[in-house]
Amino acid sequence: MAVAVSSVAVASSAHADLTGPPGTSLKAAAERSGRYFGAAMGGDRLNDQGFLTIANREFDMMTAVNEMKPDATEPNRGQFDFRAGDAIYNWATQHGMRVRGHTLAWHAQQPRFWGSLSGGALRTAMIDHINGVMSHYRGKLYAWDVVNEAFAENGSRRQSNLQATGNDWIEAAFRAARAADPSVKLCYNDYNIENWTYAKTQGVYNMIRDFKSRGVPIDCVGLQTHFTGGSSLPSNFPTTLSSFAALGVDVALTEADVTNASATQYAGLTQACANVPRCVGITTWGIRDSDSWRGSENPLLFDRNSNPKPAYTSVLNALNAASTSVPGTSTPPSTPVSTPPSIPPVSGSPGACTATYRLTNSWGGGFQGEVTVANNGSSTLHGWTVRLTLAGGQTIANVWNGVATGTSGTVSVRNADYNGSLGANASTSFGFLVNGSTTTAPGGLTCTSS
Repeated sequence: MAVAVSSVAVASSAHADLTGPPGTSLKAAAERSGRYFGAAMGGDRLNDQGFLTIANREFDMMTAVNEMKPDATEPNRGQFDFRAGDAIYNWATQHGMRVRGHTLAWHAQQPRFWGSLSGGALRTAMIDHINGVMSHYRGKLYAWDVVNEAFAENGSRRQSNLQATGNDWIEAAFRAARAADPSVKLCYNDYNIENWTYAKTQGVYNMIRDFKSRGVPIDCVGLQTHFTGGSSLPSNFPTTLSSFAALGVDVALTEADVTNASATQYAGLTQACANVPRCVGITTWGIRDSDSWRGSENPLLFDRNSNPKPAYTSVLNALNAASTSVPGTSTPPSTPVSTPPSIPPVSGSPGACTATYRLTNSWGGGFQGEVTVANNGSSTLHGWTVRLTLAGGQTIANVWNGVATGTSGTVSVRNADYNGSLGANASTSFGFLVNGSTTTAPGGLTCTSS
């Protein structure tokens, strides 16, 4: 949103069953097709019984309004404070909900100390923040908005201190996020990307397409869906959703609110999601008009007295009429599937992998590099280790998609838990940040498989 206003998380919603009876709550109606219906919650609502009653009855996904943003979670460098975020997480999971994390990297609501940093120092601080926050919530959340609102209206990158660290800062954030938590969905989130022909929409689409083509880890795109009288539901909204989904990512409506809670627009955005198999769910930014950052426009599904509006009924009906299910949520077969016999893994012979380095970004005082690990053998590799030697005065500040031993001189990087298995002719990559006065490429690259 553009203004400030354990154990694994609760299991996913009920299996899709479009033949079952209509749902009588938003979450029940959404769950019929394997989707979720969520809301945003600020810490001040933890003592608001009216809010909590509706949240518990109607919603199965929760997003913290401000409590998981960078300034809230890292008020001082290296000093993290998760109390406010944990309070929302704990309440939500105790009431059977999953949680979306919002957000890790953004041009707004940054830790104050970021304002004194630039270049490689700021890039390192961003990645350190991602690592710190995601390690705390590792394995607990449904999704993270890794990067928020990084595009300008003309489809170019928004000018910000993060953008000034290099055009690959978003890629670096996503790679760091995947290394920090292999299981959570990684999302890009933005507003005014609902109209397919709009320049900003195309800018984001082209970035996602590029990421998917190069193996940059990204799992979903969040469309905030703040509709007003001046930017109402576009007729090509279904095209937007299906076009993003065709890239191989989930889509979600993440911050929905509509001027005067137009029942027609709410029904339209819900129907558009319900008709796209990879549209996984809808979140409204608040529950009652009194919770909204746009409160004077009365944009939510419940009024200030906690009563549902006509828009609520239109959304409920559209969810119950969903004709498509989210892939992977269909009802499982009643006959158990037998477990195949255990077959010992076949390992590639040592030396069957190769490592290739490229410089991806540089600045005064440091650079970012990437190593591609390729399996050139005919059998599957089940692990790999790359050794490289840094030039004098260079030290590694951070590594993602790999686990490093050593920070200077000869450094060893082995695969992460999720990218060690490489089939014949397959490849993966890891990235790293180096502090130093030169961009001299690492030497002596070797790759050993196991």
